[in-house]
Amino acid sequence: MLMAIAGQVLGAGFATAQARFHRRPKPLPAGAVTADWPSFLGPSHDAVSAETKLSRTLPPPLVWEFPKGTGYTSPAIAGDRLVYLHRLGNDEIVECLHPETGASRWQFRYGTMFEDRYGYNNGPRSSPVIDEQLVYTVGAEGKVHCLELGSGRVVWKHDLRVEYKVPQDFFGTASTPLVEGRLLIVNVGAPGGPCVVGFDKTTGREAWRAGTEWGPSYASPVPALVHGKRRVFVFAGGESDPPTGGLMSIDPVSGRLDFSFPWRSRTHDSVNASCPVVFDNKVFVSASYRTGGALVEIRPDFTPRVVWRTQEFALHFNTAIHRDGYLYGFDGRNEPDASLACVDAATGKVVWREAPEWTETFEGRQARPQVLGTYRGSLLAADGQFLCLGELGHLLWMDLTPKRYKEVSRGWLFPARESWTLPVLSRGLLYVVQNTRDAFRETGPRLLCYDLRA
Repeated sequence: MLMAIAGQVLGAGFATAQARFHRRPKPLPAGAVTADWPSFLGPSHDAVSAETKLSRTLPPPLVWEFPKGTGYTSPAIAGDRLVYLHRLGNDEIVECLHPETGASRWQFRYGTMFEDRYGYNNGPRSSPVIDEQLVYTVGAEGKVHCLELGSGRVVWKHDLRVEYKVPQDFFGTASTPLVEGRLLIVNVGAPGGPCVVGFDKTTGREAWRAGTEWGPSYASPVPALVHGKRRVFVFAGGESDPPTGGLMSIDPVSGRLDFSFPWRSRTHDSVNASCPVVFDNKVFVSASYRTGGALVEIRPDFTPRVVWRTQEFALHFNTAIHRDGYLYGFDGRNEPDASLACVDAATGKVVWREAPEWTETFEGRQARPQVLGTYRGSLLAADGQFLCLGELGHLLWMDLTPKRYKEVSRGWLFPARESWTLPVLSRGLLYVVQNTRDAFRETGPRLLCYDLRA
């Protein structure tokens, strides 16, 4: 057994849970385009996958399932390594599994005392990030670890709460960090600054600080090429009084701040949680709590200009997807008022709005039909169409264009609430996180791998 300071690295034989293997996935179809999924929102940081030749039959075959603890994170995948972060008891645990079998490679655990003030679960919110032979994780209390991907050995670590005096936010630390060049970029959100820190990704040494105004948000930093120059966009703003936050454009080499664009609800109990969407030298940001969306154009001198604002497209925690001049996403703060909308990116006008619904029959002493829907779903663009995970565990293929919404196929993976974690797609396999207990079969939270290969 390898020991790490304030944590333990355990081999596969020490795993507290084992995956249940169901079947081998089909071989990849000839000519299929596949990719790793090394970070939240995927390799292009926009929830758009380049994978092709995917099956439209739903629900897809289940390959394996892993009984997980609490948390809302998604896995990261590179090669034959899948890394997942969750919590069991008073430990946050980094699991390294085989992507096709769920077999345990190693496990790293450390203590946590985080408690969610609003009654949601006490697990981590930030997803792992894989970069070559290293993996980075951030726990709900702001404990940052850089681990060797092959062994789980600690390379370096930081405690944001202690080192930067960051108080616990509404729902803990939730922003997934970003690897950009030689740096790991983290939305720290320290009172009075720094708002964002660039750490040397191999040593953990602080390279630069940016911003002094805003606290940490629940959105994750997004990189993009703007006017031929690399930039990182951070949508900051967590708990503060008065509530403040907004969009920051940062030069990732120097940490220089191009501009800050305030965008945040006036409601104290509110957060910025939807990630920025960058396209055509413009950035779309959105928030719930009567805030709405805004499209900001970045001029060649890197000053911002507001193109439009709207109250009709307010995304709570899902991230919009841009395709061919239109934005698609789930508008609405709460389960019953959420709807899927298509917005013209040139004008901000809603082209169409749908609330996907259907009838499910619940078996029992007396079968009873009930109307259900996607509610606050999440979208993943792939293979020319869109995959949608509904809030109650439904998976749908959708054909979304400026002219229409069309359901292609639908399956119910599990009847469980809080299905808020964006699915992960890698090498034709779909990874879905069940965050609460199954209402019918009484199975607990799980990480599930499905075969989506055509």
